Amino acid sequence: MLDLEAIRSAAKRIDGVAHRTPVLTSTTLNDRTGTSAFLKAENFQRIGAFKFRGAYNAISQLTPDQLSTGVAAYSSGNHAQAVALAARLKGTKAVILMPEDTPSSKLDATRGYGAEVVTYDRYTGDREALGAQLARDRGLTLIPPYEHPHVMAGQGTVALELLEETGPLDTLIAPIGGGGLMAGCSTAAKGLQPAITVIGVEPEQADDTRRSLAAGERVRIPVARTIADGLAADVPGELTFSVNQRLVDDIVLVSEDEIREAMRFAFERLKIVLEPSGATSLAGLLKGAFTGRVGVVLSGGNIGVERFRELLG
Repeated sequence: MLDLEAIRSAAKRIDGVAHRTPVLTSTTLNDRTGTSAFLKAENFQRIGAFKFRGAYNAISQLTPDQLSTGVAAYSSGNHAQAVALAARLKGTKAVILMPEDTPSSKLDATRGYGAEVVTYDRYTGDREALGAQLARDRGLTLIPPYEHPHVMAGQGTVALELLEETGPLDTLIAPIGGGGLMAGCSTAAKGLQPAITVIGVEPEQADDTRRSLAAGERVRIPVARTIADGLAADVPGELTFSVNQRLVDDIVLVSEDEIREAMRFAFERLKIVLEPSGATSLAGLLKGAFTGRVGVVLSGGNIGVERFRELLG
């Protein structure tokens, strides 16, 4: 059951383990967008992204027997690192299925947290089926990246903290990949403030949620080739879509160049490094026509210097 109380319980569970990340403001950004923007900087979270919140909330609720055998996950990078670190903190092992073209910085970090990495081809393989088979074969508990109420509740603590710090907001903007961050954040935001407008941001090539909301049912698209690899879902999650269909008010699409421009703006003006997926919501703010007090989730900053230079050079 995903509701405001589940998110508040998750906040207590991760307290003192996950970082309470800063909320940034920028006069330059406000002048450019005509808003009062509040940026929740999850690039400063443990493992460099919001994913640690959901992974730790889920793994910390496993039984002793489940912890004794270990956990499995599938991920393009940030959830992999989150599960690897959370598993280590809870004294269990992790085996992670990752795309073979995952940026080396994310592969290295996942292994660095102590996880075993198994790779696959994201363009021909079904990661959900492969991940489930991996968990069955090895007797592990599967911790999916978004299709789990405990994972979604953990991610919802992002919006809970943001609203606790800023007070009422007119709009909340967050990226959508599989939909777990948005499901948790929209639940927290509308639980606290029913009139708030919730906006999801997707890359133009990975607009599965936009198409699904328009169709009134989950729509599968070809796996997107986008620099925002963390948002390259081919279909919304079943659980996450059931939440987002009720609570998300609109979707903004951003181009690859708009994502790059948001990364550049964050680096030059905000003095922070964002990965493409983490900059997507900022790109949505820079592109959109918003007014009033706007909360923006900067979801992560896991990018190596060579890749950063390649994208912005």
